[in-house]
Amino acid sequence: MQTIRVHEPGGPDAMSLDTLDTPEPGDGEVRVRIEACGVNFIDVYQRSGQYPKPPPVPLGLEGAGVVEAGALPAGTRVAWTGVPGSYATHVIAPADRVVVLPDGVDARAGAAAMLQGMTAHYLSQSTYPIAAGDRCLIHAAAGGVGLLLCQMAKRAGATVFGTVSTEEKAELARAAGADEVILYTKTDFAEVATHMNVVYDSVGRDTFDRSLTCLAPRGTLVLFGQSSGAVEPFDPQRLNQGGSLYLTRPSLFHYIASRDELVARAGDVLGWIASGELRLRIGAEYPLAEAAEAHRALEGRRTTGKVMLVP
Repeated sequence: MQTIRVHEPGGPDAMSLDTLDTPEPGDGEVRVRIEACGVNFIDVYQRSGQYPKPPPVPLGLEGAGVVEAGALPAGTRVAWTGVPGSYATHVIAPADRVVVLPDGVDARAGAAAMLQGMTAHYLSQSTYPIAAGDRCLIHAAAGGVGLLLCQMAKRAGATVFGTVSTEEKAELARAAGADEVILYTKTDFAEVATHMNVVYDSVGRDTFDRSLTCLAPRGTLVLFGQSSGAVEPFDPQRLNQGGSLYLTRPSLFHYIASRDELVARAGDVLGWIASGELRLRIGAEYPLAEAAEAHRALEGRRTTGKVMLVP
């Protein structure tokens, strides 16, 4: 098998395409031949050492493919997230952490939907359950999570504001349901997006302070990423001064910790995709050997929708 690993933290060139023996599954495990790997910012954080792990670090957490051996029948089409080493031709996964793909959802769609789709799901359904009439601001609205979150927020009846960097991305956000799209390169979003019930912020350091100022009293700031860097420490008194605001820093893996919750969230997302209620955008695909270029594009904010590796 071939797999992407990091032997020392660093930039995109720190990733190495290694050849290893193809492993055998143990009890309760499956070996999957991977057909598509999802690329996510958490992979960048692990590669760079921002989320430190002992080397060599097997990169990638998300993918889809066909079971070859183990606890599920050979030929079963599955998808997953949270399985380290998913930038590879094969992976060993716990059988209780994979979900069966429904008819009409291929491996590319499955790999594109798991981490980002379930992230948009828990953010909009659980962390802050969006209700009809809510005003919500979504940063990076043309990104992988952003496009899905716009659709889910609009589906719930919210008025959706989104920030993007270019006119091309603005059109994508509008098509996904954003009512008001703000080009943050030209306009201060905090002057336009006011009295928000919720702000979904995956950017972090560059947007955090102004995201707080966008909130209505008792509004909620959901900080679920830090693509621009970690947020500096701040005085919680600011939450009081802003109107008894709420701040949370959630992670998908706490929202799919049980098998039941994983199956329920994945079932909603994959079911909506199969029925056409939720539209995926796969913005770029790279061969496994070009994982470094995929990371450069993602970090350089040159991407829209989902970035994928195809072994």
